[in-house]
Amino acid sequence: MFMANNVAGSSGAGGATSAGSAAAAASKWADKRIFTTGEAAEICKVSQQTIIRCFDAGRLGGFRVPGSKFRRIPRADLLRFMQDNEIPTEILHPTTGPKRVLVVDDDPAIVELFQDMLGRDQRFLVKVARNGYDAGLLTEGFRPHVIVLDYMLPDINGHIVCKRIRDNPDLSGTKILIVSGVVNAAEVENLLRSGADDFVKKPFTLQHIVDRISNMAGVA
Repeated sequence: MFMANNVAGSSGAGGATSAGSAAAAASKWADKRIFTTGEAAEICKVSQQTIIRCFDAGRLGGFRVPGSKFRRIPRADLLRFMQDNEIPTEILHPTTGPKRVLVVDDDPAIVELFQDMLGRDQRFLVKVARNGYDAGLLTEGFRPHVIVLDYMLPDINGHIVCKRIRDNPDLSGTKILIVSGVVNAAEVENLLRSGADDFVKKPFTLQHIVDRISNMAGVA
């Protein structure tokens, strides 16, 4: 294991500059899916030769460009490498703009409620899915900060969805809020162990659910 160089942020104006630089860096890498060894080195704050050695030793996943010596590193492999080596991954997650919320529920009334409630709130960007299959497709492209998930969907249950999300290093920062009116205390505990971050029982008040989502998304 190796550790990235630690650069302590200063207080006052210097601290504000560091925070702004971090936000700009996160925005820079937010949508990139494949990285060069130089980019990976910049993100991990190590030398390019260190990245190349780890790649060639099989410690960092990726592939070589056909017909060339160039190495390329998919986002999921880079995230896994960073987590394995205790390198902070915040730089790969955008920190500015509205927080992305994916609502997964097969009840049209609930979906409409969330679309209306969060769609008018400029802090959030909302998309919806009505089954597990659509949720999987949207999660990959949308990269939500928070998933509001109905426990019982037509094609899948909350345990499986939670496990799939937690098994994907690209979604390590995604929070999962389970909503249901039929889950008992034991099932709630199982869901939390499966990777859910919070649970809200139906019926709920609008302010209560907005407060929970805001807290999970890290917005005031």
